[in-house]
Amino acid sequence: MSFGAALPSVDVAGVPADALVLDVREAEEWAAGHVEGALHVPMSDFVARFGEVTEAVAEGRRAYVMCRVGGRSAQVTQYLVQQGIDAVNIDGGMLAWEGAGRPMVTDNGSPAFVL
Repeated sequence: MSFGAALPSVDVAGVPADALVLDVREAEEWAAGHVEGALHVPMSDFVARFGEVTEAVAEGRRAYVMCRVGGRSAQVTQYLVQQGIDAVNIDGGMLAWEGAGRPMVTDNGSPAFVL
């Protein structure tokens, strides 16, 4: 087994519409705009809220991990994979998502943007 193996990743076009998107950005970033239906678990709270993540992927679903550009989500993806969870990092994060014209929402109905 190689520990230098590439992190599993996918570009935004490869994320299915019904995917479990795990957004690890902080609260203010989430509030500005996010993927509808995403699970929001900030990286700073990740270990404390890990049970929410394992519950969400319990049905054998793949977790598509998202942050702003891909750095934090890469760290979380690596952690999830080490725990035996099927997880992939979304290359380019929310900036790439927005750039590709993929839909974003806010909780208050204001126009969504990437903070």
